[in-house]
Amino acid sequence: MATIGVPKVLPPPLTSTSEPPPLFDGTTRLYVNYSCPYAQRVWITRNYKGLQDKIHLVPIDLQNRPAWYKEKVYPENKVPALEHNGKVLGESLDLIKYVDANFEGTPLFPNDPAKKEFGEQLLSHVDTFIKELYLSLKGDTVQQASPTFEFLENALGKFDDGPFLLGQFSLVDVAYIPFVERFHIVLAEIFKHDITEGRPKLATWIEELNKIDAYTQTRVDPQETVQLFKNRFL
Repeated sequence: MATIGVPKVLPPPLTSTSEPPPLFDGTTRLYVNYSCPYAQRVWITRNYKGLQDKIHLVPIDLQNRPAWYKEKVYPENKVPALEHNGKVLGESLDLIKYVDANFEGTPLFPNDPAKKEFGEQLLSHVDTFIKELYLSLKGDTVQQASPTFEFLENALGKFDDGPFLLGQFSLVDVAYIPFVERFHIVLAEIFKHDITEGRPKLATWIEELNKIDAYTQTRVDPQETVQLFKNRFL
C-alpha cells in the first residue's frame, strides 16, 4: 500500500473560472470530485498502487464545473475520467480495472480461479447493491438497507485467508467501500443505527480498511456527507 508522493495538501477543485491544465501533453490525469464515491474508487486504486507521481489528481467542482471539461476533456461531463495516452476514459468500474492492468504496482485482482469468479460476481452485483441502498432512503431506511449489509456480511465469509471480500484487499473492496462508508456515516448520524451491529465480519472489514492509507486519504468529511444526504435525499 504505497504512499510515496502523497501530497500533504490536496489541490483545490477547478471551477468555471479556472484555466484548464495543458491537456493531452503526455501527462496522465485523473479527474475527480472529492465527494464523489465513484471517483473515490479510482483515487483509492491510484493511491494503493503508488501512482501518485504517475497519475496527477485534478479535482473538479461539480457545482461550478468549468466549461472546458465537457468541451475538451470528457463530453459526458462526469467524474471520474482518466486522461491517458491521448485519450479520455470514463466509468469507475472500468477505470479501476484499467489502472490495475495498465500501470505498475501491486496487482489488485487475484489469479486464483475461485476468487476471480467470486470477484466478478461481486463486481456485477455492486450496482444493484448501490441502488438498493439509495432506495432505502425513501422508506424505512434501517429496515430496507439491512439486507444489503447482510449480503456483504455473508460475502465476507466466503474466504478465510483475510478480512477482505476476496481474502486479500482487491478491486472488489475498492468498488464497495465508498458507498458503505457514506451509509455507515448517514445511518449512524441521522438514523442512530450502527450497520456493524450483529455483523462482525463487516465491522472487521471496515476496521481493516481504515488501516490502509491509500483509502483513508480519500475518505469524506462525515459532517459534509450528512449535510449532502439531507439536502439531496432526505
